[in-house]
Amino acid sequence: MKTWRALTIDTLPDGNAVDIPYLEVTGAAPGPRLTVIAGIHGTEYASIEAVRTFAGGLDPATIAGQVTAVPVVNLPAFWARSPFVMPADGKNLNRSFPGDPAGGYTERYAHHVFRRFIAGSDYLLDLHAGDLPEALEPFALYEESPVETAARDLARAYGLRHVVRQSRAERTVGGSTSAAAADAGIPAITAESGQNGLVEPGAVDRHLTGLANVMRHLGLLKGEPSPAPPPCEHQGWHWIRTPVAGWWASAVPVGAQVAEGQLLGTVSALTGEQLHEVRAPAAGVPLFLTSSPAVLADGLLLGLANGVS
Repeated sequence: MKTWRALTIDTLPDGNAVDIPYLEVTGAAPGPRLTVIAGIHGTEYASIEAVRTFAGGLDPATIAGQVTAVPVVNLPAFWARSPFVMPADGKNLNRSFPGDPAGGYTERYAHHVFRRFIAGSDYLLDLHAGDLPEALEPFALYEESPVETAARDLARAYGLRHVVRQSRAERTVGGSTSAAAADAGIPAITAESGQNGLVEPGAVDRHLTGLANVMRHLGLLKGEPSPAPPPCEHQGWHWIRTPVAGWWASAVPVGAQVAEGQLLGTVSALTGEQLHEVRAPAAGVPLFLTSSPAVLADGLLLGLANGVS
């Protein structure tokens, strides 16, 4: 059975209800329950398009188990074309899980999304892409947890070149869907492909291939995952910020191998004088970086995954 439904969130502080469309597909044979979401950030369009296409192609006759597909979780940000944050309160939804039913706008929103789509799943795939001012090298992220072996297997099956394990002690991305799922005992990954808010066919296809690979890996579809070279696995990463506002100029592209101490970029005044030099705190690979020159003090510049590629 294949049915489109909507999750209505009607307890938000502004009094306006939000209806999040989602697809539920129950296969012809028993199997695990897989939840696939995108649009946690409303302008990461490559991942949203991937889940739209994925949902349209699901055939109950070929599936063992149940699949829930949510193309756009963060509808307020999607309609407002708001990168990274909720327009109502400026908070990042992917730092707010599992949410709080008595909290502010974003915390309440996260609570309803977690309760309906994440809790009770056997596996979670959260698809992302580089947001409007963000270049990105495709990668998958999973969390240190009691279910990390299964989560790592998901990340490797997805077939992207880079896989990052995030430790609980140094959880750079706290309050994410995959972190909250891991804390609840649900194997989950964040899968990233695409950049700068573009709907690039290659980025969408990487997601679609990854989804099919995971479906086959879990036995929801027959067959073997598409062969892929072993990924580069990274133990954690550094998120590098600027202490000053100014004009950011990156000196390295995403996906490049950089050495400890290597120049990563500079921040300069609008009048031209250099204000801050950014160097690599360790050897690694930039997996995403801010592609906009305009950065505020404490603004995020890039994510450097530890180790060689």
